Amino acid sequence: MGRAAAVLAGLLVYYETSSHWWDAGLWWDVAWIALVLMPAVFALVYFALPFRTSRGLLAVGLAFALLAAVLTIANFDVFANFARLGATTFLGFWFLGYFETVAWVVIVAAIIPWVDAYSVWRGPTKQIVAHHEHVFSVLSFAFPVPGQHSAANLGVPDLLFFALFLAASARFGLRVVPTWFVLVAALGATIALTVWLDLNGLPALPGVAIGFLLPNADLLWRRLRGQPGIGDRTDVAVGRSADDT
Repeated sequence: MGRAAAVLAGLLVYYETSSHWWDAGLWWDVAWIALVLMPAVFALVYFALPFRTSRGLLAVGLAFALLAAVLTIANFDVFANFARLGATTFLGFWFLGYFETVAWVVIVAAIIPWVDAYSVWRGPTKQIVAHHEHVFSVLSFAFPVPGQHSAANLGVPDLLFFALFLAASARFGLRVVPTWFVLVAALGATIALTVWLDLNGLPALPGVAIGFLLPNADLLWRRLRGQPGIGDRTDVAVGRSADDT
């Protein structure tokens, strides 16, 4: 856990001082968020993977959610931000316990992009972003832009499904590290595409779903067809790919 503590400490320093950092321009900011800040933040989820089979995940997740609410009310926004990450991570791990087979995960990965797209473009997310921006800030994780008082945000469902899909890659013997990389890259690409198209926001769950499906496509295909092969073993060690087993 020493690495996790070091990464968290570094992130807290950045979050508390980000407005005093350089102001290098729009695309440098996008690159910083996508290539440095997001990987650092989501490294915390990777480091938490050994706890995915622990007891009391629901209680821990709810405790983090309560802590996030208290810290938000007390205006400790940075700490509330990371409490939300803790809540969604452990709740995602807990939710995965209801998935009996990897087929269930694949079905969810196929459905949530459409639900998220509707929500962002026509549904409740659009209404919240357009008319209740303060509510969205409470229900999202912020990635501060260096040298400014602004941030890119991901909603709490994006964080929850990131944790769920990453934990699923470990539970069902898929490629854990490649899944993490593609998940992070997909979210970074979503941020970049939002800026390039000059939009208020894009649904992030399509990228999260792709981040799970793409690096594991061949293993998932074998599993869904019921053929033996790589990836049949479940709950492989974190950090080892199925190709190494």
